[in-house]
Amino acid sequence: MLINGQPGDSIVASDRGLAYGDGLYRTLEVRHGQPLLWHWQWQRLAADCASLRLPCPDEALLLDEIARVAGELPRAVVKIVLTRGSGQRGYAMPTDTTPTRIVSAAAWAGYPAERAEQGVVVRWCATRLAIQPLLAGIKHLNRLENVFARSEWQDAAIAEGLMLDMDGTVVEGTMSNLFIVRGGELLTPPLDRCGVSGAMRACVLQLAANLGIAVREARLLPDDVLTADEAFICNSLAGIWPLRQLEQRQWQAWPLTRRLQQALAD
Repeated sequence: MLINGQPGDSIVASDRGLAYGDGLYRTLEVRHGQPLLWHWQWQRLAADCASLRLPCPDEALLLDEIARVAGELPRAVVKIVLTRGSGQRGYAMPTDTTPTRIVSAAAWAGYPAERAEQGVVVRWCATRLAIQPLLAGIKHLNRLENVFARSEWQDAAIAEGLMLDMDGTVVEGTMSNLFIVRGGELLTPPLDRCGVSGAMRACVLQLAANLGIAVREARLLPDDVLTADEAFICNSLAGIWPLRQLEQRQWQAWPLTRRLQQALAD
């Protein structure tokens, strides 16, 4: 683990990331020191920094630190955390603080291959996402909604939970973005009111465009998902997982999803 470029494992107790969740993070897969999906990871990190008015680290610096923490691991999961650092007490944004940058790595074996091959079982979450356009899309450090949503089930056979917003529209999974297929068109919820704009989501949108697949953002109700021709969830560690079952709805074939999986593998 590197903290501001130096080996360490602790930050000061007054850090605003700890006190207020004042910061952001990205999680990515690294193989032999090379981060996957870096183009989209960097785009999202830079955009989130701008949205939170946090100074964005130099890209070359981050790549060097990723290589330092993960270079000796054949396959690793790396987490980048940026906070506003320490400042005076209270919510007011400090003007003279030094941001905190944490880059850590752990060996990672990946998820079971059958999730991508055979599809996954998912469920609805009772925990709703609050509507807050100011923070929509940002992978900020306030993730209590996801923590509570994920605590709703213990069954290992259920791979993910899908979350609605306070208006009852489908937004995302607890750790993933959602896409459905309807009439050959790829649909995904807009993230203008809540939710996280994931790097893999951005990658899938680009892959679809490259393949000539019609794709657009659309507000989805639960019935839209249940009646979809196909559905899948995705994130930068899992890749693309087809939905096999949600409630009593079962899917057995995912032709468009398979095209995207193949394009991602290529």
